[in-house]
Amino acid sequence: MNSIERVQAAIDLRKPDRVPVDLHNFQPAAYAMGVPMDEVFKNGEMLAEAMLLAWREFGHDMILLENGTACNAQACGVEVFYREDAAPAAEKPVINSLDEVDRLEVPDPYTAFPMCEILKATRILSKEIGDRVWICARADQGPMDLAAQLIGIQTLMMEIAWGKDPDGIHRLLDFARQVATRYAFALIECGGHSTSIGEPIAGPDLLSPKHYMQYPWRHEKRMVEELKSAGIILHNHICGNTIPIINDFIATGAQVLEIDHKTDKQKAKDAGRGKTCFLGPIHTSNVLFKTSQEVEDECREAIEIMAPDSGFILGPGCALDPQVPADNVHALVESAKKFGVYH
Repeated sequence: MNSIERVQAAIDLRKPDRVPVDLHNFQPAAYAMGVPMDEVFKNGEMLAEAMLLAWREFGHDMILLENGTACNAQACGVEVFYREDAAPAAEKPVINSLDEVDRLEVPDPYTAFPMCEILKATRILSKEIGDRVWICARADQGPMDLAAQLIGIQTLMMEIAWGKDPDGIHRLLDFARQVATRYAFALIECGGHSTSIGEPIAGPDLLSPKHYMQYPWRHEKRMVEELKSAGIILHNHICGNTIPIINDFIATGAQVLEIDHKTDKQKAKDAGRGKTCFLGPIHTSNVLFKTSQEVEDECREAIEIMAPDSGFILGPGCALDPQVPADNVHALVESAKKFGVYH
């Protein structure tokens, strides 16, 4: 099997020849370019070159293409701070209250910055290596996370806690869903094999399971269904311990669930077996600070628990640090080949 066939099999819950491996490595790839990282994250050609060079070095099956967690927010008018040594970050919300939601406008990904640059990078990678490697072109943040950036996380959380205007919260979440969905369609049109949303604020580390079901869940599910009806594969990424919401997380219908090291691997596997494909869950701090042998040991344990019956893609549980050692990244990638062969 080639990488595309391997990833497709895992997502379809069919057994590939071995466990596919992805790298959430847009930061180390940009860092390796030897220029301030903000220059890479603002330029589609440079971002594509960075991801291409990294793929040539590591040979992973899946590329996660993005420029951070503030792309959608910036396209909607949020003030974003670009840093020389890390991914850009949202700084100043674009609205101050739920009363202002109706004045927001869904941006055109083909003209709005920086969406248009990520589309450019997607087209370049698709043309260069799209027949050899799976490109997950990330639609950036999902309904809950984008909503928090648009209005400010404290404001959104207080609105949820007060519960005085649930309709207003849903209007904001629905707008954010529309932004991410429109962007997702454009990324696939430009050559992505799948797309992804980040929803860490929706997870139990910050939001109660009750409020997850009351608010973001229905918008995530609607986004999955709309994309799925067009034949588009969506990943849903929630950081932290997702076990308190694991059945609801699965019930969004997302074909791939991206989890990190805080989620109990065995419980997740038991809940998701035959229902969804998990991606992760290697501890990013371990890839940064531990030895390559320790990284290999962690990968082997993850494969032993999560690979049986397919539905597993090995990778970091979240974005890798810009200065992660190359030897440890090689250890992660090679572990899938060493321990992940299906018989």
